[in-house]
Amino acid sequence: MAMELTFAAATDVGRQRQHNEDNFLIDKKLRLFLVADGMGGHAAGEIASSIAVHEIRDAVYQNRDLIERYRVDDPGVQPIEILQVLEHAIQAACTTVYNRAQAESDKRGMGTTASVLLIAGAPDHLRGFIAHVGDSRVYLARQSQCHQLTEDHSLMNELVRRGKLKRDQIDNSPYKQFKNAVTRAVGVYASVEVDTFDFDILPGDRLMLCSDGLYVYLEDDKLPQLLSDGEVKDVPRRLIELANAGGGHDNITGVVIRVGETRATTDSSPSRAGEVSLKLEVLKGMQMFRYLSYRELVRVMNITDTHEAVADEVIFSEGQPGDAMYVVMQGTVRLSKADKTITELGKGQHFGEMSLVDRSVRSLTATASADTLLAVVRRKDFYDIIRKEPDLAVKLLWSFVQVLGTRLRKTTSDLSDALHGERLATDTTAENLFQD
Repeated sequence: MAMELTFAAATDVGRQRQHNEDNFLIDKKLRLFLVADGMGGHAAGEIASSIAVHEIRDAVYQNRDLIERYRVDDPGVQPIEILQVLEHAIQAACTTVYNRAQAESDKRGMGTTASVLLIAGAPDHLRGFIAHVGDSRVYLARQSQCHQLTEDHSLMNELVRRGKLKRDQIDNSPYKQFKNAVTRAVGVYASVEVDTFDFDILPGDRLMLCSDGLYVYLEDDKLPQLLSDGEVKDVPRRLIELANAGGGHDNITGVVIRVGETRATTDSSPSRAGEVSLKLEVLKGMQMFRYLSYRELVRVMNITDTHEAVADEVIFSEGQPGDAMYVVMQGTVRLSKADKTITELGKGQHFGEMSLVDRSVRSLTATASADTLLAVVRRKDFYDIIRKEPDLAVKLLWSFVQVLGTRLRKTTSDLSDALHGERLATDTTAENLFQD
């Protein structure tokens, strides 16, 4: 199915501000969406956010040929290249805002958040690319669930992340006066660290980019319905009305994107959508990934390959070098040693995980008992994600230790049972000999 995009946006000064320092931009041809929330006195925030959205758009436009090649599924263009385009675009905006502030003394220290979403790929195989700085947000509503795809670069979020504060304590904490303080912004310095993220877009997805003046008045569990009801053109204005009814403490901006299905073009999209959903479902159910947020889970999914094994196919053999962990998504896998079956694994179970941290050879042979779909995590990619994502690495390694601990306890229990069985057999034999 080809996926059609519909979108709308709106911004409002709110109830307590004199002027609007938020800016947004939608480029239909580029499929580029931006929200920027400016900061600085004497309307400098409005200037910073305006510069940012236009500089980012122009920088992306200059790389439109690369993006277009990715849209037609050119195997020579990798997702990392698109993310680099967005990162460089924000850096270009950062330099321009900073230089303007240095040239005009009344604008010193001005800056802006920047949340950028680019949708690229073939009509039936779309992918979302995010670049983000500050505390504006990008949300994904999928299958009646809401997921925040960006992490706030704010003092409050940093305190929560470090365990110094709980989210429900913010309003009553001594840090309340710094509630709106950001730890990263575009233009305050000549460069800035940019978060990037890419993910599969599926039919039925709802996406929203917004400033903090909107999301503080929204409940995550109600957002999927809010983004789905009525005509898309009416949704941003309806969200702004909700924010103003709640107090409208700040400028309010929202950009809403809906992903729909139009005409049937190929058979690949339904199976791809099903595969993405299945992979996320299986990974989420694993002990090894139980502590990951949705965004972190998607990062792990991005490094997994898919392998379709036919019945009786040997996935790997005892004694072979190991370089990957396998997760059963559908079907069953038989693990054996010297032609003796050790166990059968089904959906959600994994094997070969020691290869992620150890270069030793396989101790067992893995064979597909039936037609089986496997997710494959390779050691090199696992190392890359651990090196680049320290917070995610801590969660993964802690879970990995727990998995190995569970395996060790089971092995110890099995050995104990086996030894106990041998003693019983020996005692029985001795008793029989004595009776004889």
